[in-house]
Amino acid sequence: MRLLLTSDTHVPKRARRLPDPLLAEITRADAVVHAGDWVDEATLDLFEARAERVIGVFGNNDGPALRARLPEVARADLGGLRFGVVHETGAAQGRERRCAERFPDLDVLVFGHSHIPWDSTAEGGLRLLNPGSPTDRRRQPHCTYMTVEIAGGALTHVTLHRLPPRT
Repeated sequence: MRLLLTSDTHVPKRARRLPDPLLAEITRADAVVHAGDWVDEATLDLFEARAERVIGVFGNNDGPALRARLPEVARADLGGLRFGVVHETGAAQGRERRCAERFPDLDVLVFGHSHIPWDSTAEGGLRLLNPGSPTDRRRQPHCTYMTVEIAGGALTHVTLHRLPPRT
């Protein structure tokens, strides 16, 4: 199973459109996981039209229309793993402990908000993944997204994709 992980797309505030490499990944994925801050309903509509399955949450920059369509926390069984999705997890310091306590029933937690890619494992085995942002790198060297491959009920490949600078 192949997943596309993204977050903080912020269209049209941070970018007029989604990057082509990200758009191409949507149709290659068995499921798309979006950790919030879509900003525009049209972006959610685009993902839902192109993806086989979308698992998403709202973020702090998402208005009432998106909040009406999306939960604050989403859960899904994907490839034999228990996934959770949330936008915010708080400060980096202590994140693994806090998330493991809040989500003891998950194998993988996908989150966003910081625009900073993150891949760590909490004591007890919870894997935390933040794909960064494909449109707003903030203080990071690149805009990013992730792909994940699952086989035999385990993550076999987690790849952070760096996007070329916008022209």
